[in-house]
Amino acid sequence: MTLIIDGYNLLHASGVFGAERGPRGFEASRVALLDMLVDLLADEAADTIVVFDAARAPDGLPARLTHGGIRVWFAREYPDADSLIEELVENDDAPASLLVVSGDRRLQAAARRRRAAAVSSDEWLAARREQRRRRQAAPEAKPPEPGPADVEGWKRYFGL
Repeated sequence: MTLIIDGYNLLHASGVFGAERGPRGFEASRVALLDMLVDLLADEAADTIVVFDAARAPDGLPARLTHGGIRVWFAREYPDADSLIEELVENDDAPASLLVVSGDRRLQAAARRRRAAAVSSDEWLAARREQRRRRQAAPEAKPPEPGPADVEGWKRYFGL
């Protein structure tokens, strides 16, 4: 499943902000959010696109980059990130395999029109944090003890 995330919407829902303030504050906050997502998504990072508004972005900000396997797109040629996300949903060949993460009703409606799934940033984040908590709390599976037949088989294999 491909995950499309409304970047600033999730940033505000998460409360994750970089320590830096001033002109570089947005960049620090984006990096803090992306670092959190890398941790939450693990192996699913490569199937994720995070879209940020960028109509008034400073010069030098790339249109696309990769952060920990996550594809990060800046909506430089669009009025806002929502417009780019709508286009991604509209042009997808398999919209049923999309999940759009945004609290924006416009994006949720666009996703549902194409039969893609949509969830609010708050709900998605709460579920992911709970999954991570369970993953960390689960004891590691111990390999089973070899049975008598296994021991005899290994002895024969090694000529003992």
